[in-house]
Amino acid sequence: MNKLFKNVGLCLAFALAVCAAVAAVMGHPTDSLMAGLNSHLDLKADALSGLVFGGMIINRATLMAFFTGLQTQYNNAFSKVETTYEQYSMPVPSSTAQEQYGWMGMIPGLREWIGDRQLANIRTYDFTIKNKPWERTLTVSRTHIEDDVVGIYSPMATGLALEAKRHPQELLDNLVVNGFTNLCYDGQPFFSANHPTYNEDGSVTLVSNTAGGAAAPWFLIDDTRGVMPFIVQTRKKPKFVSMQDETDERVFMANEFRYGVDWRGNVGYGLWQLAYASKQTLTDANYEAARAAMKSMTGDNQRKLGLTPKILLVGATNEVAALKLVQAETLANGATNVNRGTTRVVVSPYL
Repeated sequence: MNKLFKNVGLCLAFALAVCAAVAAVMGHPTDSLMAGLNSHLDLKADALSGLVFGGMIINRATLMAFFTGLQTQYNNAFSKVETTYEQYSMPVPSSTAQEQYGWMGMIPGLREWIGDRQLANIRTYDFTIKNKPWERTLTVSRTHIEDDVVGIYSPMATGLALEAKRHPQELLDNLVVNGFTNLCYDGQPFFSANHPTYNEDGSVTLVSNTAGGAAAPWFLIDDTRGVMPFIVQTRKKPKFVSMQDETDERVFMANEFRYGVDWRGNVGYGLWQLAYASKQTLTDANYEAARAAMKSMTGDNQRKLGLTPKILLVGATNEVAALKLVQAETLANGATNVNRGTTRVVVSPYL
């Protein structure tokens, strides 16, 4: 066995000298090449037994190196993907299969303390968000690794990172645009003209958080309350995973390795009072009317909530109109734009 290693070492040394000479003639640096070949001189017997010139050794070490490379590419790409949903949603870590949000509803205001404290009965709701598993898995041909053409899979890792990072955004924005029909904690559509609020005498006052219309929707968000109108619930963060053990059934049967990403969580509605929707054309007049309606919104006992819309959330269709509306210094007629700076524009490609 020692003689075998000695002969292999001599062969590698000879190959090293030849490659170095060729690289020198062609004017290429030899540092990385020297380092790579030198590292092979220290391989154990199990690695040397799989040596294939002109290709790649398929063993635990090379598969782990391939996975590490893909994972690094995934992590780098994931960190660079930009999303906007964090600006108008509330992150909620989850530790169970589902989370119950019985606290939904606005807290009553303070009262003058005369006599004993008065205990307010906070209305509770049975509203639950169940976590769901999400995944995307791609296959890598074993022959591609053997033939050392693994570079074609770098875009795969980048694509997985893009989809994983944007998935909560896509889920949440789909929830937002369907808020005109999807129900929230009070049994009404999240954007509705008939949200019930309750008075001390037991009567009900209906409150609206929508302006109606039929054009592309846009939304006003109050993000100053510590809670938000939408929830992103995470049970397990996105994770890059693999199935690449040579003893795995799929590797044996289909001659392929698997790489993918999985995430567990879900999205849901929070407080409808903190969002106002409109399908009216985004004009100065409609924007001003929507802000006025939201700022005058009342809760239980017809108490004003003191809302402050700070975000104008739009899709691509309304992006230019929104930017002109709140960023232009003057109007088309030269008058001062009084709406400048009243909200900040947040654009999502999924709205």
